[in-house]
Amino acid sequence: VKEVPIEDLIPNKKYFFFSHTFKKQPYNRKLLQAIIRKNIQLIDWETITNVKGERLIAFGRFAGIVGCYNGLLGYGIKNNSYALKRAHLCEDRLEMENELANLQLPTNFKLVITGGGRVAGGAIEVLEKTNIKRVSPDEFLNGNFRYPVFTQLDVEDYFSRDDNNSFDKSAFFNNPSGHNSTFMNYAKKANLYLACHYWDNRSPLIFSREDAKNPNWKISVVADVSCDIDGPVASTIRPSTIADPLYGYDPFTEKEVDFFDQNSIGVMAVDNLPCELPKDASTEFGKMFIEHVLEPLTGNDPDDIIFRASETMNGKLTPHFEHLQDYLEGKD
Repeated sequence: VKEVPIEDLIPNKKYFFFSHTFKKQPYNRKLLQAIIRKNIQLIDWETITNVKGERLIAFGRFAGIVGCYNGLLGYGIKNNSYALKRAHLCEDRLEMENELANLQLPTNFKLVITGGGRVAGGAIEVLEKTNIKRVSPDEFLNGNFRYPVFTQLDVEDYFSRDDNNSFDKSAFFNNPSGHNSTFMNYAKKANLYLACHYWDNRSPLIFSREDAKNPNWKISVVADVSCDIDGPVASTIRPSTIADPLYGYDPFTEKEVDFFDQNSIGVMAVDNLPCELPKDASTEFGKMFIEHVLEPLTGNDPDDIIFRASETMNGKLTPHFEHLQDYLEGKD
């Protein structure tokens, strides 16, 4: 499922894995070059879609489930206010969710989520098991509550047009340039941020390194489930691991520091979150594979699901991914 190390790739084989290349991620250019060089057919789980372009295989829901839990766990550790059992030490999702009874959040606690897809949906499943109440973005910004609250933001809530005209979501997804982030409005109110969005690298940053220096910045822990390194969430300067999931980001030095450093923003950026609940995540993934992929893989594929998901074949990029040629050659 995860990226295969270059040295372990076997020539002339067919591979399924999350390659993290189709968004032109610089850190995996050499991986794609090796795949081409070794004449491998790469079928990326992330590009397996139906004819409408909707993904058929995804771990996003469980990434959101575990990422939300880890964010709450990290907040308790950062503030020395409660302790939760680590997710990977739980027998299953049920035991993990039972741990939520140990939450002891302040009555003025506020949590903000960016994203509207499977990942955010998984996070909200966890929040619905707690006493954290959902409010609208406007209520989040302007309301005073005597109980913990959260809000979910879609792109129109944290981006706006440079020309101040009304936000057009379809135009934004087609061309996100000409927009700017308004996330700072929420960063001044929230204690915990769950980053569950999909980010196009043409889009503005959600918050920049300069934003994090703002004296009114309030977020103490960022759980970056999306985990784009040096991307839209400035504090995510590297991925973390299941064994060591938390680190600190000093907004003034822009360097990693200890998670408990008083000047730091706590960061949770584990990039293989579903592995913390392997039994539950594997069962769901297997069901999706059997339902959507197994038959096309054996040859009955009238919608060309496998071909459309293949980034490489016969030692070159396939027609659906020719736009990666400059990236492959190091020109982009």
